[in-house]
Amino acid sequence: MSTLLIKNARFVVSCDDDDTLYERVNLFIRDGVIVSIGPDYHQADTVLDASSMVVYPGLINTHHLYQIFSRNLPEVQKMELFPWLVTLYEVWKGLNEEVVTWSALTGLGELLKTGCTTCFDHHYVFPHGAGDLIAAQFRAASQVGIRFMASRGSMDLSQKDGGLPPDSVVQTIDEILADSERLVRVWHDPSPYSMRQVALAPCSPFSVSGDLMRETAGLARSLGVRLHTHLAETRDEVQFTTEKFGMRPLQYMESLGWVGPDVWFAHGIHFDDDDLLLLAETGTGVAHCPISNMKLSSGVCRVPDMLGLDIPVGLAVDGAASNDGSNLLEELRVCYLLHRLHASADAPTGYEILKMATRGSARLLGRDDIGCLAPSKAADCFLIDLDRLSLVGAQLDPMSLLGTVGFKGNVDYTIVNGIPVVQNGELTTIDEEETVRSANQVVRRYLNR
Repeated sequence: MSTLLIKNARFVVSCDDDDTLYERVNLFIRDGVIVSIGPDYHQADTVLDASSMVVYPGLINTHHLYQIFSRNLPEVQKMELFPWLVTLYEVWKGLNEEVVTWSALTGLGELLKTGCTTCFDHHYVFPHGAGDLIAAQFRAASQVGIRFMASRGSMDLSQKDGGLPPDSVVQTIDEILADSERLVRVWHDPSPYSMRQVALAPCSPFSVSGDLMRETAGLARSLGVRLHTHLAETRDEVQFTTEKFGMRPLQYMESLGWVGPDVWFAHGIHFDDDDLLLLAETGTGVAHCPISNMKLSSGVCRVPDMLGLDIPVGLAVDGAASNDGSNLLEELRVCYLLHRLHASADAPTGYEILKMATRGSARLLGRDDIGCLAPSKAADCFLIDLDRLSLVGAQLDPMSLLGTVGFKGNVDYTIVNGIPVVQNGELTTIDEEETVRSANQVVRRYLNR
């Protein structure tokens, strides 16, 4: 049995059912689970003095990780989605276990240092002979100490079939389904407080056949796992599905069995009013990726309308290649500012966006044990010391602070499953200096191929 006491916290922003803001309380954790939040003092193996700190629920990333070794490439900086993908597939076809291991360590490390405690990666590029990439991700996640949900993504339409990817990264439907079932049986843990889970996630309507989409949905539901894909990210995609299938993207997905509370889509920028009503009626969710959407000139997701209809919405960094960072704190503030610009008084508040990045993201992943701070919930949180120059005068509303003021740099502590994996802004689980040195060597080899 291990215990941790976060002592005398200046604030605890719980994001619980009552939106409770605690002041000057103790948060007691036993074996990775929150036991109590209140004035009572408990003896503990480890005690953190939080008298100058605010405690937030851990942030939850709901889309992409693996692209971190292809960020800041000059060739793609002015491209929109389709040419961007065609160019980067030529890079991604060089992925292997070494590249995925080190990109996962660095991407997950950056996420942890900026308050993220659970990460989902939509990985769909499996080059021939690349090794077991999902196993490499799970090993890296275990090493840094983050909750991790991997996807067995897939593509079966190459350029010769009218898709975008090269032949070397597509597979047959039988290969994909067999490996999907294997990975679920090996890695998926559905138990409460699970540290590893698997979703099935074909890439997109323009790189995947309808047969693969339909059969993946059936397999996922037979195995009890969730479904994810890109959808309605660009106007080009809307035009593609309309011309090829005679339906808008969401109508096409509905025809394949791809709506329901076990499904969430990445982006969802170009949904119309009827689409939003269908999402709301079926409980189908959306991972919002504001920085990626801005960088690729894709558009602005209708987040205020979605939240008003109680459509499940979470936050995501969308991989570093279309973001150039893996920082959900930055994503949170950009999200706040983007929707203030675009929707004015109808935009979500800073606190509502924090809840989108915590409770909303947990809802997308089908988790009710993470996403808020309350007794019986997983002990996932991060702490920021308010006594710093950049936060002078910013303490009036700690619930909205991360959206309105924002926080730049590394958090002081990140705790996952009751274990401090970031202390004083540094990772405790890996040697950062050695990781940076080794990862940079791998990046150079990877990009020089």
